Amino acid sequence: MLELKALLLTQGMHGMVSQVEGLAKALKLNYKHQNIKLKKLWNFIPPKFTPISENLLTEKFVCDSKIIISCGRKSVIPSIALKKRLGNQIFNIHIQDPKVSFQHFDLIISPEHDGIKGQNILTTKGSIHYLTKKEIVENIKYLPLDKNKKKIVTFVIGGPNKYYDYSDDQIHHLFNKVKTMFTPDKYKIVVIPSYRTPEEIIKRAYNTFSVNHYVVKKIDKKAYLSSLALADFIIVTCDSTSMISEAAVTGKPVYMAMMKPKRSIRRFQSFYTQFKDLGVAKELKDNVDNWSYDKLDEVNRIAPIIKEKMKSNGII
Repeated sequence: MLELKALLLTQGMHGMVSQVEGLAKALKLNYKHQNIKLKKLWNFIPPKFTPISENLLTEKFVCDSKIIISCGRKSVIPSIALKKRLGNQIFNIHIQDPKVSFQHFDLIISPEHDGIKGQNILTTKGSIHYLTKKEIVENIKYLPLDKNKKKIVTFVIGGPNKYYDYSDDQIHHLFNKVKTMFTPDKYKIVVIPSYRTPEEIIKRAYNTFSVNHYVVKKIDKKAYLSSLALADFIIVTCDSTSMISEAAVTGKPVYMAMMKPKRSIRRFQSFYTQFKDLGVAKELKDNVDNWSYDKLDEVNRIAPIIKEKMKSNGII
């Protein structure tokens, strides 16, 4: 008997985990994570050319849940295979463009900058995620910082991907720009690394900012939450639309620290433009501004819509 809970399928990367877990929490479902690993050959084949089979997994798993929430390329085929086997007993949701026929899923959640449309597609402004305003506020005292003495600038660093390479010159320029704009007489910079931040970049951040500012040298979710709670300004490197989206839940000024891309970034540009038009974010340039906007909480906006769709499908 399948239970009314969520099975979360991802490759285990932080950005994907944040999205599937955030949706499960917003739907108020118990959930469990399943890290998807495909057999070696199929790691390199796009989903549209991959056979629909659970035999492609290196490790099979038991599906005891009525709700399947998947995110990422490797989770596409397992979700479709479960739907093929279990049919209307399950409700499968995929987050982001699956790059296969949309009809394989009961619902697709996609950021508007992906540019996809369809009857079973819900679009969001930016990426959904697992951060909540309540959780952020609860962790405000985790970092030993005095908010009353100086304004706090949270600087969240991503990492290299196929669009941005984090070259030595770009990092040198970016770090010096942040340090020069937010001088220690007025500001305290809190540097927060992410799961994608290379160790060498963390070391460079420590060497650049540790004297007058505060550098978190390891991955620490509570430090991340605390820094968002304390922040007067938030800077996020442009490579991570997910962390820019997470910052938008605070309602605080979000600066996007731009770097030179190594290939076309049309989707990224669409995201940057949307967040600038919404009044959420600005590009980090040469002056410090202060502004406000309505906090962006897309996952809780779409949760009631998803529940209605589940009801109409007889899942709940």
